[in-house]
Amino acid sequence: LEPALRRLAQRQVVLSPSVSRPRGYAMKTYNPVTPGQRHRVTVRRDHLWRGKPFRALTKGKRSTGGRNNTGRVTAFHRGGGHKRRLRHLDLSRSLQGVQGVVKRLEYDPNRSADIALIEYGREHDGANVVKGHAYIIAPEGLKPGDSVVSNKAGATVSPGNAFKLRDIPVGVEIHNIELRPGKGGQMVRSAGTFATLMRREAGDGYCIVKLPSGEQRYVRGECMATIGAVGNKDHHNRKIGKAGANRWRGRRPVVRGVAMNPVDHPHGGGEGKSSGGRPSSTPWGKPTKGYKTRDRKKESNKYIHLSRHEANRKRKR
Repeated sequence: LEPALRRLAQRQVVLSPSVSRPRGYAMKTYNPVTPGQRHRVTVRRDHLWRGKPFRALTKGKRSTGGRNNTGRVTAFHRGGGHKRRLRHLDLSRSLQGVQGVVKRLEYDPNRSADIALIEYGREHDGANVVKGHAYIIAPEGLKPGDSVVSNKAGATVSPGNAFKLRDIPVGVEIHNIELRPGKGGQMVRSAGTFATLMRREAGDGYCIVKLPSGEQRYVRGECMATIGAVGNKDHHNRKIGKAGANRWRGRRPVVRGVAMNPVDHPHGGGEGKSSGGRPSSTPWGKPTKGYKTRDRKKESNKYIHLSRHEANRKRKR
């Protein structure tokens, strides 16, 4: 009887849909109870808040399905997906000089990075701070109970603290970088990314920042940036596992141009299976696969100290 019970217990473990790796791993794999779970790999969220978000900092999000105001499809491969609520983030770190405490880390369905709920106290309120609370992008290493502060003299250079670029030591990893003072962080906000402050120009007050692409860019010293790399660095290691998981995220299937009719795509039509009959192009006839589309007279070109293409060429030498 005992060997039979032992075999039954082993069989139940194999068929269990529970995680097949110990808790020390950052990624979570699944036993192949269904075909979609065989290759599925997700990021562990054991450390994240399991409840609902802070209601006062959220608002409803209306899905467009890729249509514009006239009802025409302007963004392909969008539609469906789970209903979401937008989280209002304090990207400009507007409450300066006030110390806040990390209340919890949360999942945000609208971005690859996690977010952190900061508690400042009921007496503090502002444009991005509601009822003494604010959301920020969670940097790597930030934990509940940690203290964060924005633009305070004498504050330590630690993850989650925000300073003006002119006050940050050279060589420090940063994220959530402003392009215009007071507008809010626009660069380096995806999971696992970070930029590096290369040097400060004494004459004109600009700083040179090395971006994740390798590009080196001039940014004004009055712009704010947050210390540290963005958290959830294992986001790029996840595997969807099945097509339906993309549908959950509101992504519809991508149809090849050679499978369309000539009215729909330049590669369409032809008898039987055809290769398109011309170099790869977009549905509007523009060349792809290496064709440069950036405007040579673009206003922001003057702020690029070293392009990502030149940086890659230097790296290969």
